Amino acid sequence: MSGAWNGGSYPPRAECLLAPNPGIMTLDGTNTWVLREPGAGPDQQRAVVVDPGPIQDGHLDRLVAETGEVGLVLLTHHHLDHSEVAETFARAKGCAVRALDPAYCFAGDPVADGEELDVDGLRLRVLTTPGHTADSISLVLPAERVLLSGDMVLGRGTTVVAHPGGQLGAYFDSIERMRALVTAGEVETIWPAHGPVLDDAGAVLDFYLAHRRDRLAQVEAALAHLSVAVSPHLADDDSLPRRVVEVVYAEVDPVLWDAAELSVRAQLAYLSSR
Repeated sequence: MSGAWNGGSYPPRAECLLAPNPGIMTLDGTNTWVLREPGAGPDQQRAVVVDPGPIQDGHLDRLVAETGEVGLVLLTHHHLDHSEVAETFARAKGCAVRALDPAYCFAGDPVADGEELDVDGLRLRVLTTPGHTADSISLVLPAERVLLSGDMVLGRGTTVVAHPGGQLGAYFDSIERMRALVTAGEVETIWPAHGPVLDDAGAVLDFYLAHRRDRLAQVEAALAHLSVAVSPHLADDDSLPRRVVEVVYAEVDPVLWDAAELSVRAQLAYLSSR
């Protein structure tokens, strides 16, 4: 899917309020997902707010004004474009913030893998999906056959495996775990934290796996081109990731090379540990 993404309503259970923080890493901005079970209305049926996002251009004020009663704030991971206003927003709404990392929780416990959440009938299941970061989670919304993927899957392009917290082995495992939900018929659609909704979850996840394996092969080829042997000592040369980026990403806008270098560092760590 191409073109501008502005968020919007996904009845009967969801609305995406797009944060005004577009950029190279955030695409159109951060998607703040407001989830509520259909019922008597926003004053009686509390919402779950996922990734309330950054302090930027009135986004916090908009969330406070437009979300009605809120029962819980959830963070898919700790990056500031997802978590920056979480505690302030939760205090305004009188609810807890929960995340995998205890440091980002407020008035609530860390979530656990497989945990079933229920806020006024809105049911979610927590899926720990490390890879982009160590504390990345996704959320299954069974009633919609939807997976809220955080930054593990984006609405356009592919995500960064943000070394050192992001690990490629964990990333592969997490994408495979997501793919198994599609195979089991539990997930059909992905609601990402950046970019548009993805209607064919299986095709997207297959692409993600194939793309990352292709990139890994390209990194191995770049090492051969640079006459660098794959060994446990790849991480010893701090200049190596950028040299690999200059080979593998030669046709990519250099403005993206810093982000690419994070993923290359993760790929080198993965290769050196095999």
